[in-house]
Amino acid sequence: MSQISLPPPSRILSSGWSLAALAIAALVLLPIAAVLWLALFPSAPIWGHLISTTLPRYLTNSVVLMLSVGALAAVVGTVTAWLVVMYRFPGRRWLEWALLLPLAIPAYVGAYALVDFLEYAGPVQTGLRGLMGWESARDYAFPQVRSRPMAVVVLAASLYPYVYLLARAAFREQSGRSLEVAQALGAGAFKRFWRVGLPLARPAIAAGTAIVMMETINDFGVVEYFGVQTLTTGIFTVWLEMGNAGGASQIACVILALVLVLVMLEKFSRRRSRFFRMARSDRPLDPAPLTGVAGWTAAIGCVLPFAFGFVLPVAVLLEHAVSRPETWVDPGLARALWHTVSVGGLAAALTVGAALVLVYGVRLTRATLPKLLMPVTTIGYAAPGAVLGVGILLPLAAFDNVLADAWLALTGTDPGLLLTGSAAAIVLAYMVRFFAIAQGAADAAMGRVSPSLPMAARALGRSAGGTLRAVYLPLMRGSVGTALLLVFVDCVKELPATLLLRPFNYNTLATRVYEQASLERISDAAPAALLVTLVGIAAVAILARANR
Repeated sequence: MSQISLPPPSRILSSGWSLAALAIAALVLLPIAAVLWLALFPSAPIWGHLISTTLPRYLTNSVVLMLSVGALAAVVGTVTAWLVVMYRFPGRRWLEWALLLPLAIPAYVGAYALVDFLEYAGPVQTGLRGLMGWESARDYAFPQVRSRPMAVVVLAASLYPYVYLLARAAFREQSGRSLEVAQALGAGAFKRFWRVGLPLARPAIAAGTAIVMMETINDFGVVEYFGVQTLTTGIFTVWLEMGNAGGASQIACVILALVLVLVMLEKFSRRRSRFFRMARSDRPLDPAPLTGVAGWTAAIGCVLPFAFGFVLPVAVLLEHAVSRPETWVDPGLARALWHTVSVGGLAAALTVGAALVLVYGVRLTRATLPKLLMPVTTIGYAAPGAVLGVGILLPLAAFDNVLADAWLALTGTDPGLLLTGSAAAIVLAYMVRFFAIAQGAADAAMGRVSPSLPMAARALGRSAGGTLRAVYLPLMRGSVGTALLLVFVDCVKELPATLLLRPFNYNTLATRVYEQASLERISDAAPAALLVTLVGIAAVAILARANR
């Protein structure tokens, strides 16, 4: 009997698609490897100094903030998801989608708007003084606006939709019969939620809460504006103010360790959770009507997070933008808009293109290494932007210097810093940070293409690249377009990595908002913040359409 001989792994590995997949995986993982290397071999070790001085404060604030925001977002997201799935009450139809809109507001924008609304000169305190006849702050007590508790509220109001989205999907998939049985056994509304609905949705809620906590660790704009010293602000302080890249890398490693712990805890919490549908004929949930006081209470409970997370920031920004229309024609705003569109668009195109090549190359090869590396490339999404900034700028600067020296030796002219002196570092950071989104979309879309179609194309003489262009891409057009827009939106909103990696006097919309708000010029920051919000609304619309 003749045996089919397969080419050796080395031959498969040397194919163009396989090598391209390996190169892309290495590029995505390089910043994380650079952070680890710099932390292990710092040029000026200050680890002992950090442990004895600022690191405990950074770590305590980060953990407290992370746990507090996660808990509050979990409660708000879970309760609102349960209400819109299980009950019919006034405004339920539009609230079901309106509760997603706070995702369109970057947390730092919400922080600037809240401070402007609640500060001494804001409308709330001004109105209270006029109503009560108070003349100064000494006449009354008002909560400290720029504080850690307010940072928790702002972050939770911006991030709870992650929990809401996953919890709503989990509640919808539950069987109506399970809740009917619980009701027949005498369980009231709260017991049905606590004893049946919540345990079945726990894996989804845990996953959403883990995302919220990772986004909390990544935040820089809110904590810096509210004066809360966290690990992320520590990276900026140690690197930019103390000039110690090794110390910044060591703090970055602490953040990576926290993220890893979060991922492991999320997987551990649902390790034995196995829930199955008992039959295909399971009756879907039929929302129960809520009328009178109960119905309006449910409506108000859903309106509050939407109002606080979306309506309030947008209203404050619109008021400032309308009161000073000249800010819309500021040349700095036009430049920031162009930089945002060009850099974000380029990063989105490169990220999605690289993800397609990686996924397709892994599918073509029989080698083990590319298959092992592909899941690891998603780690960039869990790594905060400040961590990636450290891991990208230092090795890229070293390569830039070598490149400039080589060019100078060959031509006698100094080209300057070609990569770190331009937006190339920002593009690379965006690619690494949001590669998981593009890879997930590409992998899922390719998995839906019937294997017989590419096999027929290859049998008709199409090359691997021709098969990708003629078969896969036309069938994946919708998924590719969605991935492009989602990556672009995240690039527009990204702040920490952009602050660290941007060239001198180079602004995007996000950094312009940060700079103007840091100078207490909210009116000048309002147009850029509204433009970022409009882009975010596009992403929310995609999510709403996908989950319709």
